[in-house]
Order: sequence, then C-alpha cells, then structure tokens
Amino acid sequence: MSERIYLSSPDITQAEEDGVVAAIRSGWVAPLGPEVDAFEQELASYTRRKHAVALSSGSAALHLALLGVGARPGTVVVTSTMTFAATANSVTYTGAEPVFIDADDSGNMDPDLLAHAVSDLQGKGVEVAAVLPVDLLGKIADYNRIEQVLAKTGIPLVADAAESLGAVRDGQAAGASGIASAVSFNGNKIMTTSGGGMLLTDDAATADRARYLATQARQPVVHYEHEDIGYNYRLSNLLAGLGRAQLRRLPAMIERRRGWRLRYRELFGRFEGTSIFGGADGADGGVDHDNFWLTSVLVDESVSGWSATGLREHLAAANIEARPLWKPMHLQPVFRESTSYLNGTSERFFAQGISLPSGSALRDDQFDVICRTIADYVEGARA
Repeated sequence: MSERIYLSSPDITQAEEDGVVAAIRSGWVAPLGPEVDAFEQELASYTRRKHAVALSSGSAALHLALLGVGARPGTVVVTSTMTFAATANSVTYTGAEPVFIDADDSGNMDPDLLAHAVSDLQGKGVEVAAVLPVDLLGKIADYNRIEQVLAKTGIPLVADAAESLGAVRDGQAAGASGIASAVSFNGNKIMTTSGGGMLLTDDAATADRARYLATQARQPVVHYEHEDIGYNYRLSNLLAGLGRAQLRRLPAMIERRRGWRLRYRELFGRFEGTSIFGGADGADGGVDHDNFWLTSVLVDESVSGWSATGLREHLAAANIEARPLWKPMHLQPVFRESTSYLNGTSERFFAQGISLPSGSALRDDQFDVICRTIADYVEGARA
C-alpha cells in the first residue's frame, strides 16, 4: 500500500519543536503563563483586534462569544446551514435554538435569505440573540452586506472564523468582524496548536467575561468562590508556544496552499462540468484573498460524465484522503426539527462537492501523485 496522503495534516517544523521546548523549560507547564499572554497579543495584532482570549477549542470560543451576547433558552441564533456541526452545537450549549440559513454561490450565508429570515422571525415575535455566519473553507463571508441587514435590528453579529484565519476580504482580516469572533487551531486547520482556539473582540468587557467564564468562573479571592457556572476552557502554556511558532509561519503556509489552489485550477480547467468551489479567491494575487485552507471542486455529473463521489472513492482506493463538502445542518438528524430558510444551494454543494488534499505539509511528489490519480480517473470515466 502506498503512503497515506491526508487532506490537511499539521505542518510542523523545528520552529514549533523549539517553541514547545522553550515553554517547557520556562517552568510554566500548568495552564496559562507567558506563552499564552504573548500568543493572545500576537494574534490580536495579526487580526487587528484589541483583545484575544486563548481557549481550548474553537467551539469553546463560539460558546463563550454567544453567551456574551445573551444567547440563552428561549432565544434563537441564526447561523449557516453549510458548516461543521461545531457551529450549531455551540448554539445549543447556550440553551438557544439554531435557525439555519442557506448559502449563496460562494458557500457562505446568503445575505438576502438572512434578511428574509430575520424579518420573518422578528415579525413572529422570536427573540434573535445573534447572527452567526461561518467563513466556509477559508473564504470570508460577506460581512458588509450582513451588517447592513442587521444595522436596524439590534441583533449582534458573532463571526465563526474557525476556518478562515489568514484570509482578507474588503481589506479586513478574518476574525475582525462582529462583536466577537472565533478561530480554531484544530489539527487540520491552516495553523494548529494540536487543539485550541481563540476568541477575538474589540470590547474589553466581552474579553474579560470570556476569560472569567473560561477559568471556572472563579472569583478573585484567596479561596474558591463561584457565583456563576464556569468552564475549563483555557489554552495551555505549552500549546501556546506551539501556536506562536505556527503564527510566525502562517504567511508561508498560506502561500504553499495558494500554490496548490492554482495547480488544481489548472488541472480541473481541462475537465468539462467542473469548477473550483467558492468562486473568486484571490489566488492570482491581490490584497483580498482566501486562506486556501481546503481546495474543493464542484462536479456537475450531467456535463462531466463522472461524479464527485466516484472521484472520492477512486482517490480512497489510492490511499488519498478526500471528503464531501459539509453535509448541511438542516439535513442532520439531530437538527431535523430546527427552523431553516433554504434555497437549495447547500444541498447541491453537498451532492456535487469534493474537498481535495490541500495542506502546506504536502510534498511536491505527493501532489504529483494526486494529480495523476485524478487525471487517470477522469480519463477512464470519459473513455
């Protein structure tokens, strides 16, 4: 069996090893410490935010951000249906109910459908605690239009930027939108701390409340005093050392993934009925760009003569990992009773989409194998 080629494996070098060793030798092995403080400051600066709170996961960041804007039982949070389950799960942690909005052609929340949903919900007397768009697969949502929709509603915006760190849209960095935003450092993300995440905000009170809740809501007294339910959500000092090294390397890792995007675009440009998912991405240069976390392709079988599922199975047989696009939340059994505003786009993307190996740790020879395997499958299917 040939070596396994992964979708997006961690890109770890000597720099990361040195960062973790330095954190260990500092003596700050227990949670928190100087590496956490520095990591927060550096990521806040990178995303042009005033405050950052390092946490154990992106889900923890979403949970605390939603609590901070008042999500609770009896309210709803309007979010994207085209996303990973962590987004919707974080809504339920607060006791609020998720309401799902379908995608536009970019795969992100459709602002027009959002406007209809908000008007409909508020007309029915439903309290909307927040709107939570998701930056899908490294592409920033259209926050300018979303903020216009929300401008006169009083509804706060929280951004799920878990997948988009390093991207830029309209000159604004991923994670810079909303009263708070969340990024993820899971093992397959653009940069990783093994596990971890960050809450980003410009509001000091939001950051302070998140820090308080994330450390078991402990009161600042010598004994253990608790007036609120808290959570064990803080990032460890050791993992922050890893994250700081990853953040320094982030531009180079994005550039590596951008190169794969260009090569995939060239490859699939030869095949009828296919397109790179998400539309314009800035891979050819410019200030605004995705972070190219994952390159995904849409396959119109009626034109191509072959399917995304067939290609994925062929890649799997060659020990190459590929996955469908996210199964929309409104199709998930656990959320089948949830309110949804749909236009059919996300279901089409799920049926036609495939995400391909895109990691910055991929070697050139591995990428050559991927391209040959894809070309062999397509040529065989069309023969």
